[in-house]
Amino acid sequence: MAAVSRSDLLAWLNELLQLNYTKIEQCGTGGAYCQILDSIYGDVPMARVKMNAKHEYEFVANFKVMQTFFKTKKIDKPIPVEKLVKCKMQDNLEFLQWMKRFWDSNYGGHGYDAVARRRGAPAEPPATIAPLSIGSRSASAALGVGAGRSGGKTPISGHRAGSTQPSEAMLALQTKLREMETHMEGLEKERDFYFAKLRDIEILVQQQTEALEGQGKEDDTLKEIQKILYSTEDGFEVPENAPVDEEETF
Repeated sequence: MAAVSRSDLLAWLNELLQLNYTKIEQCGTGGAYCQILDSIYGDVPMARVKMNAKHEYEFVANFKVMQTFFKTKKIDKPIPVEKLVKCKMQDNLEFLQWMKRFWDSNYGGHGYDAVARRRGAPAEPPATIAPLSIGSRSASAALGVGAGRSGGKTPISGHRAGSTQPSEAMLALQTKLREMETHMEGLEKERDFYFAKLRDIEILVQQQTEALEGQGKEDDTLKEIQKILYSTEDGFEVPENAPVDEEETF
């Protein structure tokens, strides 16, 4: 099965749980993962899940609820708690993709009122992740548990009973925002890719130039390459007396 994209995962998660998450890494608090399971089984102890967790020790507590539930239901999937609570995108993306596949295979097609199940508790995504170190031992248990439930079901879509649906304008804005974020991430990766290549060329030219200077020689081609590398345009000049960071990255 092909991996689901980040934007599709966020759209599915926000619709299913009536959330307003904007980044995959916000799932690292653990609350959303717990409620995805609750949407399948209906008996996760949501009163013990802190949906608006802000610190790492709260994230770990949510994952402990999930750990216990995995063991109860004999779900054979290790939970990389120590990685997930760091709220890194890639780790949470991989785990959320697995959760989506698990949901597709086990969701019964029943209605699910996410807001009622969490008893109206605030569930706004954390604006700033502020982990509080609690030591490695408490978050380092990689969880291996029994075998998962079978029986593929057809996922449902559309409105959830008892839930307030966002307006069409809000949904359109959220979609546009996700598209812009995805586009920006792509531009940043492309920028870093080409900057790394230019940096490698600069180092190579500098080394060769220094070697030739040591022999009392010069190379006009190398000089022209350096001229291109160090040329500037209006608005991009380095200010005079500005500090130079030799390890600066963009």
